[in-house]
Amino acid sequence: MPLMRRQSLVKFDAPLCETIVDTPAPRGREVLVRIERCGLCHSDLHIQDGYADIGNGKRLDTTRGMTLPFTLGHEIAGTVEEVGPDGTKSLIGARKAVFPWIGCGECPDCAHGDENLCARNRFLGVSIDGGFATHVLVPDEKYLLDFDPLPINLAATLMCSGATAYGALKRLVDRPRQRNLLLIGLGGVGMMGLSFAKAMFKQPVSVADLSAAARDTALKNGASFAYDPTEPDVIKRILKETNGGFDEIVDFAGNEKSMAFAVSVLARGGKIAVSGLMGGTFSIPQVQWIYKRMTIEGFMTGTLEEGRELMALARAGKITAPPISEEPMGDVQKWIDELRAGHVVGRIMLVN
Repeated sequence: MPLMRRQSLVKFDAPLCETIVDTPAPRGREVLVRIERCGLCHSDLHIQDGYADIGNGKRLDTTRGMTLPFTLGHEIAGTVEEVGPDGTKSLIGARKAVFPWIGCGECPDCAHGDENLCARNRFLGVSIDGGFATHVLVPDEKYLLDFDPLPINLAATLMCSGATAYGALKRLVDRPRQRNLLLIGLGGVGMMGLSFAKAMFKQPVSVADLSAAARDTALKNGASFAYDPTEPDVIKRILKETNGGFDEIVDFAGNEKSMAFAVSVLARGGKIAVSGLMGGTFSIPQVQWIYKRMTIEGFMTGTLEEGRELMALARAGKITAPPISEEPMGDVQKWIDELRAGHVVGRIMLVN
């Protein structure tokens, strides 16, 4: 069996480094995939740090149960190299995207198809080794999705930023009033959300981001309006231009300032779906919550069924790929640093 190269987390809050191990042999219905592409996600930074910011100087420890060295990366696509003895031999050689949000398969959440809610999950690159490597061991072949004729970069990023954006937007479909929609935060997930929103909604889609470059990119990719949340009197201007605010908002940033901005420009009776993980705390006067009749729903990742829905939508040609840049897998730490510094627009796709 050839050796497997990995860009590994060997110490929390420290740079990744290369480790070399024997390539694992699949057992049962496991599948070994030779990785061609793996996307870099903002959540990879939180896992590397070993904590999530929960505000007021407090941190949520995310290291519990993790064994180092550990391989991050969950936006994976590649070629099936080997299957376990109970697997389908004809899969060998097939190019597949890998759905990473895998549950234990036994709990009530998994029984209802909500593996993404499983407390004993096996999320690739989060709970078990993922895609910053030459190979990944997938627990079952059912998590392999066909993506032809899509470009492999788009197929890979659909598995996280795509699934997250699609699932968050899906929580806003079929609401009674849909005059307008605002997307806050235009990183990889937000840009993907913009592409999906044009396919899923009829109303104009506006965006908000601190970065002028991100706003310009969004306008070139179909946004009707782009706002700078720090602009003086921007809230007053938005409420006037929208005749009372936005009926639907997705907060792809998920921090104190983005949520404060979202609530301030939300119309009465509106809904905010929050899928960003930048952290912090958020509070609102109870009377304002009731007065505005607002709904706020948290969302992170989607189900396998939603992954299949999303892939079908993309394969039907209804989704435009967000800006994607290819970079060598060995440079992953460089691009983690760039992403942390806010210098990445769109998605970084790491290539073996």
